[in-house]
Amino acid sequence: MTALRSPVPVPETADLPAGPTPRRVKAPGWLDLRLVLGALLVLGSVLLGARVISAADATVPVWSAARDLAAGTELTAEDLVVVDVRLDDAASAYLSGSVRPAGSVLSRAVGAGELLPRTALEEPEDLVQVSLPVQAAFVPPGLARGRLIDVYAVADPAAGATGQAVGSVSLVVSAAPVQATSGNSEGVLSTPSSTVQVVVRVPSDEAAGVLAAIAGRPLVVVAHDSVDTSAAAAERARAGGAGRPSASPSASPAPAPAPAPVPAPAPAPAPAGPAG
Repeated sequence: MTALRSPVPVPETADLPAGPTPRRVKAPGWLDLRLVLGALLVLGSVLLGARVISAADATVPVWSAARDLAAGTELTAEDLVVVDVRLDDAASAYLSGSVRPAGSVLSRAVGAGELLPRTALEEPEDLVQVSLPVQAAFVPPGLARGRLIDVYAVADPAAGATGQAVGSVSLVVSAAPVQATSGNSEGVLSTPSSTVQVVVRVPSDEAAGVLAAIAGRPLVVVAHDSVDTSAAAAERARAGGAGRPSASPSASPAPAPAPAPVPAPAPAPAPAGPAG
């Protein structure tokens, strides 16, 4: 028979030394300092970029001259255009595009493309518009609104001018801006007999004198290259000084001195004859 063995007793496990207690890792909260600083940096970058972009596109609408306009021109909607420009602190010196300048009068000349300054506008004075009938042959081609012109009246007895010397010329209107024109002043259909109505503005107290000066006399329009009245006046002064004669027109020029008589050459001596 097989002998039964008694079970071996299992020794009790020895007590292990106690180790450090593990710490639980906490999830980052919303008030973490690093998270707050990162959000502030991102927000500051976005705001700074938006400000730079808006500053680069900080334009304002202002009025600009569509063509050369002389001093004294009464502005209309066709004379100006609205442009967007960047003026920074100088924006208040120019007329905003939200203001309607129609009916205002220029106190100085404004060139094409020039921004319209507020100082160039003045209140309408006591001026009236006068329509001058001019033959198409005596109107410069391309005469347009805002051009600076002089108007001369010439004597023409056949046209009914009485009491005028033949060939006399008088200045009727000086350095006046053209307000409007009507009629065919150029083209294949224009003829020397066609009439162009040139409208200018003159002081009301001078209108009667202008009408009296042009009554029954043909008119000639002279256009200036510049719309600046000061430059036009200086040009007229130079032209007047250059064309003014030094003596009276009725004085006849002094005759040239007669040339001195040339002495006749002495006769050549006769050749001697042969000795006798």
